[in-house]
Amino acid sequence: RRPAFNPDYRCLPVQSLYILPVTTWVFSEMFRFLSDSKDVQTLDDSDVPCVLTQLLSIIKPHGERDALDYNLEEILVLLVYIYSVVGESKLDETMDKAECAVKKALLRSLCDEPNLSQILQQMTGCSSASELTSNIATDVVEQVFETLRGITRARAHMKQFKTLYSPGGNTHQAMFQPLVKQILEEIFRPDRPDTVDIEYMSGGLTELLKTGFSMFMKVSRPHPSDHPLLILFLVGGVTISEVRVIKDLVSTYKPGCQVIVLSTQLLTPLDVTQLIFANDRLHPDIGV
Repeated sequence: RRPAFNPDYRCLPVQSLYILPVTTWVFSEMFRFLSDSKDVQTLDDSDVPCVLTQLLSIIKPHGERDALDYNLEEILVLLVYIYSVVGESKLDETMDKAECAVKKALLRSLCDEPNLSQILQQMTGCSSASELTSNIATDVVEQVFETLRGITRARAHMKQFKTLYSPGGNTHQAMFQPLVKQILEEIFRPDRPDTVDIEYMSGGLTELLKTGFSMFMKVSRPHPSDHPLLILFLVGGVTISEVRVIKDLVSTYKPGCQVIVLSTQLLTPLDVTQLIFANDRLHPDIGV
């Protein structure tokens, strides 16, 4: 049997950056429904239409689903995974056609729901299925894809951490690379290169003078690994799996370093859909 739905990732705004860690469950589910295809091994922006087309086979209305099928919240999580991993994708006729087909399937499934979950109620603004109209459902589905397109552009401004995905090939499998893992590996690299996407914020007169002198001469900036104490603050929430990744990486690369992990909340299952699709963007609830 398919394991109980337990997604362990979410969307966090950190200096206009969305961090989307994905758990083993989500990754294994992606491989499960793409097990007969090589698309997942070389997934990039050109492969998204193929993946969306295959996704159609598992989007079923309530009346056609059984215990092993995916519900709407699970489909949304898989969509977030697909769009977050590939990054910014090209908008062409093939992509538009694939998205339209998925939109129709989602719309049909949403309208067929006999009872709206709490997340679906927040997304639709309806307290019961009887209040849900075709127009409301259509607007919700359109908003979902507008948000998904926004997710693909979340890391577009970055130079080093643009992708969360290492494509596979004939000799190796595709690998998911969590952003927090990439950041820590960069911080603890032995050759201590300049951290392109990790900005150093100077403070105090001495640091401002150093910044000014750096315009005329080479002045080395402090490196995150210079100190025995590293403080990581994740705005929006942190998952247990992320804490485990941090612990393992520190033990591997710098055992003597003390790390303090802070966050606004400890995230629970289904927070990803809550934060991405059902949150008030003007007045977000970040758990404070």
